[in-house]
Amino acid sequence: MSSSPLQISDSKRDSHSHPAGPLRISYLLEDTAQSGGIRVLLAQADALIARGHRVRLVTKGLPLHWRSSRAEWIYLDDFRSYTAEEEDFVVGTFWLTLQPAFEIAGARAVHLCQGYEGFISYYRELLPAIEAAYGLPLPKLVVSPSLLSLCRRFSADVTYVGQIVEEEFYRTDNAIENEPLRVLMVGQAQADLRGIEEGYGAVAHARWFHQKLDLIRVSPWAPSRSEPLESVQEFHVGLTTAEMTRLMHSCDVLISPNHREEGFGLPAAEAMASGIPTVLTRIPSYLAFDQRDDFALFAPEGDPIELGERLIELLSDAELREQIRQRGREVAEQWHVEKTAERLERFFLERRKKG
Repeated sequence: MSSSPLQISDSKRDSHSHPAGPLRISYLLEDTAQSGGIRVLLAQADALIARGHRVRLVTKGLPLHWRSSRAEWIYLDDFRSYTAEEEDFVVGTFWLTLQPAFEIAGARAVHLCQGYEGFISYYRELLPAIEAAYGLPLPKLVVSPSLLSLCRRFSADVTYVGQIVEEEFYRTDNAIENEPLRVLMVGQAQADLRGIEEGYGAVAHARWFHQKLDLIRVSPWAPSRSEPLESVQEFHVGLTTAEMTRLMHSCDVLISPNHREEGFGLPAAEAMASGIPTVLTRIPSYLAFDQRDDFALFAPEGDPIELGERLIELLSDAELREQIRQRGREVAEQWHVEKTAERLERFFLERRKKG
């Protein structure tokens, strides 16, 4: 694969003045497969570019097709072949990219953490290697306050920068609700941290108690063989960001049964920005959205019955839905792009100034 920069044709540099010149930052992406985590990296890159900086996305993955990007792209087979001498910072974005970032950039390497991979059962046998990568002397940026204490196990140099919900998700006007209500559940069933099995259980519980609803499923992957697809009215796979926005805006309620391994929970934040009331699990990342827990209905992790009870409450009470909708919108104001972009820029500019 080519290691030459690929300039996206519609990329434009916004005019911002920086005394020491614009930042030069490269993000290392293990792949470009569609996911919330990759979408966040693309949003960060676009946000920094909008503030006048030069951002490259360096990846071993395939060319991006499911979202636009303003960044310069470099495709290569080995991160260690990337020449980083002119970069102010090289950002590792996944545990496999941390050692290469450190090797090619040294003190200019940074670790962006969206969730601790060591919690994921798929990586359990690789835990020593993950911990070794986290133990490298890289300053860490985290997208959720819930990740601060976890990352401080490995480094005292941890900074909260916040999450980005893309502006197209935000709505101020309420859409007319569907009849029956459309309940959205996002995530691949093959990843146990998503809690999709409990989500199906919650929907079955609500229907047992005569709640009428259409279940709308979205996943980056095809359905697993264990999913009860007879209970699903629509199943969408691999949606682009624009398609995901349109689909979310067509729904009335979101149920997100994630487990505590979830580092942030982007679909829940996007739903709140969209004015969609949510049923969430009581996990650290969701509780960190706000000091008060009145922006959603909460159920214990791994408990489909209680999750179903909260879903029944929301489906059967229009006034409660409106109350949750409004509080969700208030909480979602923190995720506008300019707020996170300002924190990111401040971190990088201050670190560059210190040398």
